[in-house]
Amino acid sequence: MSFGVSTRPGRPAASDMVRRLPEVLMIWVPLLLSAAHLVAFSIWTIWISFTPSTLVPVTGWVGLRNYNAVLASRNWQIAFDNLLLFGVAFVLLSLMTGLLLAILLDQRIRGENVLRSIFLYPLAVSFVVTGTVWSWLLNPGLGIQKLVHDLGWTTFRFDWLIDRDMAIWTIVIAAIWQSSGFAMALFLAGLRSVDADLVKAAQIDGAGPLRIYRRVILPTLWPITITVIVIQLQFAISTFDLVRALTNGGPGIATQLPALVVYDLMFQRSLLGRGAAAAVLMLLILLAVLLPYAAWRYIQRRRTNHA
Repeated sequence: MSFGVSTRPGRPAASDMVRRLPEVLMIWVPLLLSAAHLVAFSIWTIWISFTPSTLVPVTGWVGLRNYNAVLASRNWQIAFDNLLLFGVAFVLLSLMTGLLLAILLDQRIRGENVLRSIFLYPLAVSFVVTGTVWSWLLNPGLGIQKLVHDLGWTTFRFDWLIDRDMAIWTIVIAAIWQSSGFAMALFLAGLRSVDADLVKAAQIDGAGPLRIYRRVILPTLWPITITVIVIQLQFAISTFDLVRALTNGGPGIATQLPALVVYDLMFQRSLLGRGAAAAVLMLLILLAVLLPYAAWRYIQRRRTNHA
């Protein structure tokens, strides 16, 4: 009797392990390898940032010297100012554009599938292609300004690409074009999941369309809004290829962003230690966005579980 009791619990456990083996091999092994690679490379970068490494990694300890040098450089100060402007303008405008497109598509208009595909098309294009095409469009000698001049409006001027004060807005425009479809898709999914009974109840109470959106529909989209903001901020902080293809950081260094500073220090000036310090500063900026979001998700989940 005692033998039967001791063996029975083991059989389902063994069969369950065999049944879950493909899941472990196909999902958890790649995930753990990716996580280990990410953590290991982050630790290596942090270590390099405290060494006097230049062309190749070397051992040694210089404390915060690389960080002080990066923070005191004009390139980083301009890049950080640009990141604040680009991040705020890009996130807000792409959010508003995506929400507006989603509301228009949610009206069950004819040709919705075609329009939705058109709005999502930029997501299929790489940032390098986007930056290159927009650099042609915004080039005063090739793009919009030349087209309008050829049509007879010779005083028309649209040369933001070569204007040090306005060049950063060309990156904002191109980034909005690229990412608004993503925001639209998430908002549209949220709009289609709103409880129809809530909308009908508001209509019975005499609420107009604007009031229904403001008091009933938009508040239900708040979790999606937070998600879109965090994802777009993550994109803004790590933007590199779009700027590289569109302005290459110019005119001068007017459109530098932190990722370009890291590339410049590491691969053009061969200052590996300073480049690693700049990369760690970017990581800290990213964590400043992601950690509050993770805390907010944790609190929301706990409230849901205790409700």
